[in-house]
Amino acid sequence: MEFTKNFLRAKSPCADGFRWFVRNVEDGSGYQAALDTLVSAGRVDDACWLLTQFGPTNEVLRVDSLGAEAIVFAGSVEVKGGIDVDTVIQAGRSIRAGGGLRAGRAIVAGEDIRVAGSIHSGGTLRAGGGIRADWGIEVQQALVCGGDMRAAWDVICHGKLSLQGNAFVGQDLIVHGLLECGKGLNAGGAIVCADSIRAGQGMLAGGAVSGGMHLEAGWGIKSGESIQANGSIKAGESLSAGDEIRAGAGYGVYAGLNVQQDAWESSAQVSAQNKPKGLMSGCWAGPRVV
Repeated sequence: MEFTKNFLRAKSPCADGFRWFVRNVEDGSGYQAALDTLVSAGRVDDACWLLTQFGPTNEVLRVDSLGAEAIVFAGSVEVKGGIDVDTVIQAGRSIRAGGGLRAGRAIVAGEDIRVAGSIHSGGTLRAGGGIRADWGIEVQQALVCGGDMRAAWDVICHGKLSLQGNAFVGQDLIVHGLLECGKGLNAGGAIVCADSIRAGQGMLAGGAVSGGMHLEAGWGIKSGESIQANGSIKAGESLSAGDEIRAGAGYGVYAGLNVQQDAWESSAQVSAQNKPKGLMSGCWAGPRVV
């Protein structure tokens, strides 16, 4: 792909960016060459905008290790070792690393992200496909994942977490903003959220499940410890806790919302150490048998 002034003008760039591009990028330059020129000049946001407008390529960047101020690559990035970027790494397709992945401001991939170590972003983390870390994940702002998210250790997100697939977390899943999951949440430890938790399917935690506002699951919720919320607790099927189930003051606990009432005894059981206050639907089954 070659760039000309007319080609770029058709995408309605900002006036400042267009003037700079005309003065510094030769007509007919290659796509990746144009991205590299922008990044070298410190115009990383313009390079990211250009990649967003014109989309990915099938090129692959393969290196042993990668450290830079910023990386904007239209294809896939494959690194044998770790990736350490001061500000932004954005790839049009996938990012692979044999070590860890760290960026000071943003990590963005049009497809999957997979690393053999940890992922740490000082800002956002966004992938059009899945995200997998053989260690842990920590993100200071929002985390957006278009597929499944897998981490062997903790996942800590200091902003909103939006996930279209499933979450498989070996230890704790901790979110300081809203947690929205298109499928199921599975954690070996606790699932803790300062805001509401919404899962299209079920929630399964070896530790506690705790929401700062509401808990909602299209299927059931099962916790090795307690299930607590400052708002309502709603499950399409059963609720099961090793300890207590407790909704916020004035809110209810609902099980079996997505099954017929005649099926509550088998598909909408509520199990905990004590019958929850405010149990509005479902079949109380007593303490869970271990």
